[in-house]
Amino acid sequence: MRLGRRVVVTAVVGCVLTAGCAAPEGIDGKLADDWAPMPSPSQFVPKAGVCHLSPPGDTGPLASYEPAPCAGPHRTETFHVGAFPPATLVGLTAPPTRVSLARRAAFAICDQQARAFLGRDFRYGRLGLNVVSPSSPAWAGGARWFRCDLGELAAVDDPGTLVERTGSLAGALKTVGSPLDLACFQVTATATGAIGTMTAISCSVAHNSEFTGTFTAGSATRYPVAAADWERMHAQCRSVVADFTGVRNDATFRFRTGTIAAPAPQEEWDGGDRGIRCYLYVNAGSFSRSLRGAGPTALPER
Repeated sequence: MRLGRRVVVTAVVGCVLTAGCAAPEGIDGKLADDWAPMPSPSQFVPKAGVCHLSPPGDTGPLASYEPAPCAGPHRTETFHVGAFPPATLVGLTAPPTRVSLARRAAFAICDQQARAFLGRDFRYGRLGLNVVSPSSPAWAGGARWFRCDLGELAAVDDPGTLVERTGSLAGALKTVGSPLDLACFQVTATATGAIGTMTAISCSVAHNSEFTGTFTAGSATRYPVAAADWERMHAQCRSVVADFTGVRNDATFRFRTGTIAAPAPQEEWDGGDRGIRCYLYVNAGSFSRSLRGAGPTALPER
């Protein structure tokens, strides 16, 4: 067999070196000009309109990208895919961290896109919003996309309680009274006045708290730590509660109801989520209906 190979190679070389050896028809003897050009390499970009069984966290490696139909069981839904604004990427050599300008800019875009997708601010429902960036290897390869994911929460104050669901969230908050809407709660307070428990409950059952709406804190607002920080939030929540109940926000308003101001956890706040959920709260007595538009007679001075 080895001899056979040597004879074949010798015969080919002999033909190439012989001046009278003609190439077959259609062959010009040049090796470099008959190949189709190689296609340009393309960077992976995730798709919107797909769902996922396992949420990826802050980054989404290609190896774990397994989109699933939204009609089937899933935990998160990608409703928008965008590109980080170039001006926010100056100096970045790795995927943006939560506190980076790029991450905060992406969250602001996802927040606005979520309003259009859902029909209202996602904070009106038991929903969490997450921004997913490319993995470190993908970033090194030039990927600059981000994706916006929504998921349903068992407990609105805990982003880690994603539940398995079926069906897209498109238009899920368009109508007041959606099954995902925040509504009434029974709240217990600690001895220091902090929230102990906050249990969702039907508004037709005796309760002492109700979700009333949201406001957005300014980008320069620090996460509330001191009493003065919290008081500024409560002052804005009083306006939200007053609008919801149809009661004038005057000097007597704070004697009619208290307020609960609920910012996102600090990790989410640092990532750009400055939306505050506002609730009315009475520490004595209860209601057995919604107080939406109920007027001053439903909230007498206490």
